[in-house]
Amino acid sequence: MTQPRRMKLARRRENDSSCGVNLRFATLAAVLAVSCAAGCSRTKPAESPTTAAPALRRVVFQSDWFPQAEQGGYYQALAKGFYREAGLSVEIRPGGNAVGIKLPVAKGDADFGMNRSDDLMVAASRGMPLVIVAATFQHDPQALMVHTDSPVKTFKDLQGRTITASLSMNWIPFLQKKYVLKFNLKPNTYGLASFLADPNAIQQCLMTNEPFFAQQHGAAVRTLPLADAGYDVYHAVFCRRELARLEPRVVRAFIAASIRGWRDYLSGDPTPAHALILKRNPQMTPEQLAFSRSEIILRGLVAGDAVRGEDVGQISLTRLSEQLDVLLDLKLLDAPIGVRDVATTEFLPPAQR
Repeated sequence: MTQPRRMKLARRRENDSSCGVNLRFATLAAVLAVSCAAGCSRTKPAESPTTAAPALRRVVFQSDWFPQAEQGGYYQALAKGFYREAGLSVEIRPGGNAVGIKLPVAKGDADFGMNRSDDLMVAASRGMPLVIVAATFQHDPQALMVHTDSPVKTFKDLQGRTITASLSMNWIPFLQKKYVLKFNLKPNTYGLASFLADPNAIQQCLMTNEPFFAQQHGAAVRTLPLADAGYDVYHAVFCRRELARLEPRVVRAFIAASIRGWRDYLSGDPTPAHALILKRNPQMTPEQLAFSRSEIILRGLVAGDAVRGEDVGQISLTRLSEQLDVLLDLKLLDAPIGVRDVATTEFLPPAQR
């Protein structure tokens, strides 16, 4: 064999050997890659169930009327996700003429409700297991509405007149006793036709509501707030005693998120709440919402008077105790009860207790 042929054969063997080595390395690398992938798949820890988002606690809040600005803070908290952030899935149930407020809460069909503090105290004296835990309004917006030219300027001027009102209201015997009054009563039909037709008419109202409709119909009106007569009750948030005892975290979370909703509704953009209210209440209008919210802010109904220690959601056991004394004096309680039998501040934010 010649020298050139031997060199060519040697180079071929060298190339064949190099290809074989490379092929073996490639095969080994592929096997290792598959093995590693299989091993990684087997050893990857399963996701712990404790890392999943906790379930939201369902809460039913029974409101006292159809969706309106007087419930604006609750709808703001719902629309902006404040309740969800607090771990709650909240349903706001509308009220109405034929819808109970206290009984659904007492029976456990609803978790929370809103009503006047005097009404709740009377219910508690009759055995309903309800407890006031916060306030919606520092001062209930109940008032008497008269035409601007009416001779009724003060509560003393009610003597001998006729008032359209809900006949079971506790402020009626209060005014009669305090001012030594005698007046006639007509059942409230929640309409304004009779009021608009009679310049001497006197009608129970919410300062945040009926005056708007009267003005819409061209009537100039004034209001006499019942709080100015000394009948100054809260519009309160309440729940069952059992809920407060067994699930205090739920009560605190609902109150904190609601207070946050009210602060945001009153000082921020109310659009989220108003959009939800308008969607759920076809009879509502943006103009009425704007009027009611403006009155709530102007009169300090929710925020109250900071000089007097009032704040959003705040309740005072001293003030509630004074209300109990009034109800007892009027013989409206079925049995004497203590303020701690019907109210507690323990679920309010620490700075407000």
